[in-house]
Amino acid sequence: MMRREARGKGRGTPETHLAAPFAPRLAPHANWATAGFTILEIIIVLFLLVGLLGIVLPRISLEENLGSVGRKMVGTVRSLQGLSMSTQKTVHLYIDMDRGIYWPVILDGNEEKIPIDATWAMPLTLPESIRFSDILVSQGKKESGRVDLYFYPTGRVDPATMHLVDARSNLLAIAIEPVTGAIRMSDERIEPPKPLTIPDRVRPWLQTTVAAR
Repeated sequence: MMRREARGKGRGTPETHLAAPFAPRLAPHANWATAGFTILEIIIVLFLLVGLLGIVLPRISLEENLGSVGRKMVGTVRSLQGLSMSTQKTVHLYIDMDRGIYWPVILDGNEEKIPIDATWAMPLTLPESIRFSDILVSQGKKESGRVDLYFYPTGRVDPATMHLVDARSNLLAIAIEPVTGAIRMSDERIEPPKPLTIPDRVRPWLQTTVAAR
């Protein structure tokens, strides 16, 4: 006969309580260490970003100023080209490289007249941080003094290549194609095309051909 064990309260048999699984607790200093490492990472990233912006933003600002001056110069060329064609008179553009100013006049016979448009009432001036480095014209390369460009009623423009530089030696080149008046801009120097040369071995043949005619 099996012996039955009494269960429950008041029978003298203590109840057995199972303890919950042990949950380890991190020491307070461990949490602080983790948080401190994260904050340190953020500080380092912010420091790097501030340094990067300090390098990039001044360059962007200068490049935009140089670019805006270049666009303004291109706009001037286009406007004077249109002015010459609309008035059917030659327009003379003076460029004072030393003072960084330029202004147009309309040639009417032996007289020079200021255009009626208020835009040309006063000479246009380059910003203080930008200057003409050199200008290549048909007469050669000029680094100082005055340069003269002419715009003709047919739409033709005197060939010219201007090089502008800013305070950080960033360069902008503006080249005017004489026949079509097309304008090309570049952040590198634009040198004029080299003149076509006739090889020595071909010259006798050309002379013979010309003599035969």
